[in-house]
Amino acid sequence: MAVSATPANRRSALSLPNILTYGRLVATPVVVGLMFWPQVAAMRWVAVGVFAVAAITDFFDGYLARAWAQHSSFGRMLDPIADKLLVAGALLALVADGTIRGFSLWAAVIILCREILVSGLREYLAELRVPVPVTRVAKWKTAAQLVAIGFLLAGPAGAAVFTAAPTVGLALLWVAAILTLYTGWDYMRAGVAHAGAE
Repeated sequence: MAVSATPANRRSALSLPNILTYGRLVATPVVVGLMFWPQVAAMRWVAVGVFAVAAITDFFDGYLARAWAQHSSFGRMLDPIADKLLVAGALLALVADGTIRGFSLWAAVIILCREILVSGLREYLAELRVPVPVTRVAKWKTAAQLVAIGFLLAGPAGAAVFTAAPTVGLALLWVAAILTLYTGWDYMRAGVAHAGAE
């Protein structure tokens, strides 16, 4: 049976925290598109700017939802999806344009595989009503990912300003990948511990 949209549901869907989350969803194709714009140097900086603003909204949507008591099931579902799409879209674009290549491809693969695996595990554990709180290490992982991608998005334009920018970006990507493995293991342990639970 279809669930009708009540005024309360509509207000929840249009709350500021959720609007910020929608913004991250919209930012993903914008960042990817800017990566392949003909005017590479200028558009790379625009891509960095759009990505940075989108990344900042990841903090503010959660903060505002808590401060204004605007939590919703819809927001809790959509927020991690928007985060993962932003990171995955940027990483895939960076691989496609050759910024991430060679051995560093493994860092991107680790991050993407972990994000997909954790999404499934979180859904599984949510059905079992098993809370898996975000740890401090997971927050560091997210920060390392976002800063690394920011450096890498700048590409040749960033290297013209700061020669070591690509190297710093790739180093931080590996830091993020290592933290990704560590935090992913926490989810795996929780999933295995509750495997077979009804």
